[in-house]
Amino acid sequence: MVQLTRIYTGGGDKGQTSLSSGKRVAKHDRRVEAYGTVDEANAVLGLVRLHTTGAEWAGVDALLNRIQNDLFDLGADLATPEVENPEFPPLRIVPAQASWLEGEIDRHNADLAPLKSFVLPGGSAAAAHLHLARTVVRRAERETTRLGEAEPINPEVVRYLNRLSDLLFVLARWVNLRGAGDVLWVPGKNR
Repeated sequence: MVQLTRIYTGGGDKGQTSLSSGKRVAKHDRRVEAYGTVDEANAVLGLVRLHTTGAEWAGVDALLNRIQNDLFDLGADLATPEVENPEFPPLRIVPAQASWLEGEIDRHNADLAPLKSFVLPGGSAAAAHLHLARTVVRRAERETTRLGEAEPINPEVVRYLNRLSDLLFVLARWVNLRGAGDVLWVPGKNR
């Protein structure tokens, strides 16, 4: 476990931060942008969880709690550059984590009717926040793939983010009365 006894150090006052390896990089470094956006997605999931309290939401809330923990793992993965023969084994996302997401997508999607149009973000507060989380995860995925073009990254990170955005979409529909509360796009409606 991590033990933090001091929150501010002043080390970032000149626009740099440390990766888990101790290497100093700019706060706008691609790697920092990627794991910072993962952190942002995690914060949005915290907002979702404000709307998933109570017995009826216990399963969804537990699922989101697990995802929030996985996102910290994922951030640690991104904050640790790939190196040969590391001194300590780095925390990396593993295939089973994305496979678990696939199982949750299938389980929740089985309760939903097929879509006849695109879904507009909204319906319920939980669904709206899930859609917001989905868009932030998509941005994290874009920033991570951009990072991957410049330096090696764990490919399971991209797979996890891709599946997570799909799960958040399905969950948004699921919490919207199993899709009955979805707000559907009507092409050209306001012409």
